Amino acid sequence: MSYFPPKTSTQALESESDRDEVQTGATPAEVISLANVAFGYSRKRLVLQDLNLSICRGEFLTLLGPSGCGKSTILNLIAGFYAPLAGRVTHGGEPIKGPSARRGVVFQSNALFDWMTVEQNIAFGFRFQSTSKYESRQRVKTIIELVGLRGSERKYPYELSGGMRQRVAVARSMVVQPEILLMDEPFAAVDVQTREGLQEELLKLHEQVAGAILFVTHSIEEAVFLSDRIIILDRNFGGIAHDISIHLPTPRYVAMNRVSEEFNHYRTDLYLKMKAIS
Repeated sequence: MSYFPPKTSTQALESESDRDEVQTGATPAEVISLANVAFGYSRKRLVLQDLNLSICRGEFLTLLGPSGCGKSTILNLIAGFYAPLAGRVTHGGEPIKGPSARRGVVFQSNALFDWMTVEQNIAFGFRFQSTSKYESRQRVKTIIELVGLRGSERKYPYELSGGMRQRVAVARSMVVQPEILLMDEPFAAVDVQTREGLQEELLKLHEQVAGAILFVTHSIEEAVFLSDRIIILDRNFGGIAHDISIHLPTPRYVAMNRVSEEFNHYRTDLYLKMKAIS
């Protein structure tokens, strides 16, 4: 890696410590908290009821569950796109009242600007920050390397494959170093081989760029491969059915983890838990 300080050396050590704490069971700092949250599109039909959830700094947390269980709703509450009907949603102890650059969002649709190059799309978020031009250029250059887009900096979105466009979307959200990255099924629209490559690149990025990730998926395999922790939601009562910690060999992005005994154990366990609530 050639650049990614904007972090000081102290911050870099803190981010490494946070990931170690997630893996060893210690309690890192809480970034996001949902306390006794209820949400619905009417008070007669609640999607979430009395939900309590914490996300810690450096954690990779995945929401898993059947359609309609509230996965994307939780993500939108944290993003500040929705407001709860009851309870509190906080970021760093402060109530979330709307969208913020401290919380990045990546959707299934990459939402790139067609009239901007790859480099310009990735750098877009710096327009709303006080980062120096030199630092922003260095960060963009580094993250382009990390997501495998070197040589494509001057291309426009229509010249890219679906997987490359999604790499640009992820890079654009992570380059400004949000405290948490919210990802709503970002790899669902690409083929299996591309999806696995994107998953591995995301884990490598997570090692380099400090911050928590909240990931939404329907895929058990994707959840196990990526996550430090998986929450299974139950749409029957609008809450958490299971909270499972995942411990796979490190580095996590190694492809052999997908065929390991531990991976198969977690996949089977999650499959049975999902079947029980479907």
